[in-house]
Amino acid sequence: MSNTQLGIKKTIDMGNGQTITIETGKLAKQADGSVVVSMGNTMLLATVVSRKEVAENPAFFPLSVDYQEKYAAAGRFPGGFFKREARPSEHEILISRLVDRALRPMFPDGYMNETQVLISLISLEKNTMPDALAGLAASAAIMVSDIPFNGPISEARVARINGEFQINPSISDLEEADIEMIVAGTMDNIVMVEGEMKEVSEAEMLEAIKIAHEAIKLQCQGQLDLAQQVEKAQVKREMEPQAEDAELLARMRQELYQKIYDVARATNSNKHERFDAFRAIRDEFMETFEEEELLEKERLIKNYYHDLEKEAVREMVVNEQIRLDGRKPDEIRAIWSEVDYLPMAHGSALFTRGETQSLTTVTLGTKMDEQILDGAVFEGKSKFLLHYNFPPFCTGEAKFLRGTSRREVGHGNLALRALRPVLPNSTDNPYTIRIVSDILESNGSSSMATVCAGTMALMDAGVKISKPVSGIAMGLIANQETGKYAILSDILGDEDHLGDMDFKVTGTKDGITACQMDIKIDGLSHELLHNALEQARTGRLHILAEMEKTITQPREDYKSHVPRIVKMTVPKEFIGAIIGPGGKVIQEMQKESGATIVIEEVGDYGVIDIVSDDKDSIDFVINKIKGITAIPEIGELYTGTVKSVVPFGMFVEIMPGKEGLLHISEIEWKRLETIEDSKFKVGDTIEVKLLDVDKKTGKFKLSRKVLLPRDKPASDDRKRDDDRRNN
Repeated sequence: MSNTQLGIKKTIDMGNGQTITIETGKLAKQADGSVVVSMGNTMLLATVVSRKEVAENPAFFPLSVDYQEKYAAAGRFPGGFFKREARPSEHEILISRLVDRALRPMFPDGYMNETQVLISLISLEKNTMPDALAGLAASAAIMVSDIPFNGPISEARVARINGEFQINPSISDLEEADIEMIVAGTMDNIVMVEGEMKEVSEAEMLEAIKIAHEAIKLQCQGQLDLAQQVEKAQVKREMEPQAEDAELLARMRQELYQKIYDVARATNSNKHERFDAFRAIRDEFMETFEEEELLEKERLIKNYYHDLEKEAVREMVVNEQIRLDGRKPDEIRAIWSEVDYLPMAHGSALFTRGETQSLTTVTLGTKMDEQILDGAVFEGKSKFLLHYNFPPFCTGEAKFLRGTSRREVGHGNLALRALRPVLPNSTDNPYTIRIVSDILESNGSSSMATVCAGTMALMDAGVKISKPVSGIAMGLIANQETGKYAILSDILGDEDHLGDMDFKVTGTKDGITACQMDIKIDGLSHELLHNALEQARTGRLHILAEMEKTITQPREDYKSHVPRIVKMTVPKEFIGAIIGPGGKVIQEMQKESGATIVIEEVGDYGVIDIVSDDKDSIDFVINKIKGITAIPEIGELYTGTVKSVVPFGMFVEIMPGKEGLLHISEIEWKRLETIEDSKFKVGDTIEVKLLDVDKKTGKFKLSRKVLLPRDKPASDDRKRDDDRRNN
């Protein structure tokens, strides 16, 4: 059998007992590039296809990355009616974004051919996290193709567990981690970081990144070795040359550069005024051309103008250490905030920083509101949800709403990871929590505004978070030729677009809780990264101080309209009695009380949540359940209710759900010929004593006559019972 049929393999020894194998030439051979990456019994298939022709008038590189987990990989069926993989889950979207962010900067400038990368989980070993292998698989597929690529890159998950750093740990080990990050990089540089931490220092975070980079280097070298064995990968396809007009570019630089610089330097304008001023320079220049000539040169003019604007703004910031809105590099925009803005929300906050604004709500729900997780890798429930919405009006645009975007999913997940470490545990917090951030204005750092507003809304709702969390987005503009740079705190949208780094950091006063970093340049030094983190810490503390001017700690109690949840625990053998046949008992309790009752079997117990905003209704349910779970004692007296009358006696309910027989002979000392002679009927209240419990059947034997004096006439006895019923 030929080598092509067998495929070409490269095995990477990670040095920690793990080995990763990359194989190509066996599956999906009609794709431009394809590989299977294996670690243990976990396998991912990655393919890449890039069109031979350039996309028509692309605004940016048309790259799409999709990660999908096949349920068959774990021996499972998809949920839902159709029983097939459909739209991607939020987890799959997040992994797709991680890979996209690492790959995109590595394609050559000017490569505008539509490119599609697909990564599929095709085999899953239990307790394994496959997502950290997705970046390696995608990069390897491109490396063995003829597609131009400045890689390889790879990704690695790094976690600190019980004080020790581990690469690509198991799912169960991650439960004990206080640092968990996915880091992407090349042989020489870090290009992307995303993670969650439990209030760690900047130095600890940098150490984790360095350890991840060592693993990334091994995986990149493995790709280089593999690509050397693939004939197709030796000659990359030629890029279609871009149209050039040196004379036009020289003229635009001479006529427009200083005008652009002056607009950038004029720091008294807001976002839209600045945009209009930049656009006016370009449009005025375009008016100097005849219509026919403009049709020919318009695309070049727009491209050259974009490059000149980027160059002028960057030079202005680096040389003068002044930003587009007049701030110093480490200066934070003006902040104002308000809580309890929405009176009927369980918690709300309005957070505004410069031209970025978030209106955030908190809703407290029950176990029935938990999100069900039904993925190929993760199953279970989540009781903390955070949703981020970015409507087009927040940037002054009009666009069709076409569902939740990948960006919204990604920003929401970052804010969720930022706040999760400070939430109370399930014992102290019985609620399912949903946070929704609606961005009403945006000019940079809207995800960090969500973190700040989310913290304040949680405190407004009375959720006992351990500490407030704030977030800040950092930027970088560096001139690699001169070595000059500016680290920017609380970046604007333009600074994100024109800069070299977008670094978001969230945390409390005591440490970092989450981070997200994208780097667009090579050779970001350890010193520069350290300086950026230290400047971020200073900015984060400043923002926390501004938030404390509005609210410093959670409310003492929930708002009056928030449903209260009271927990009860009962032995599990009582669950059936509380629910009743066909749910009759629990439904009747809910109807009578107006409360919501949720029962869950946990081990040997039934955990009951009683939910209502009315204390009396909660007390009613508690007493009912106590009655059902109470065990009648022989010799005790009970005030019962006649439930049914039969020829030989009456069945009396002495506790909720517990009935005993009051035989006709035990009603009075006087002999009764018929049960009608007792004059008791269904619904009457009667006082009885529990004489005995049948050991075999568990039936209760009741007596009324033992509570009556033997020398009193029966008529007086009945009169006393009649008086009791009337009262």
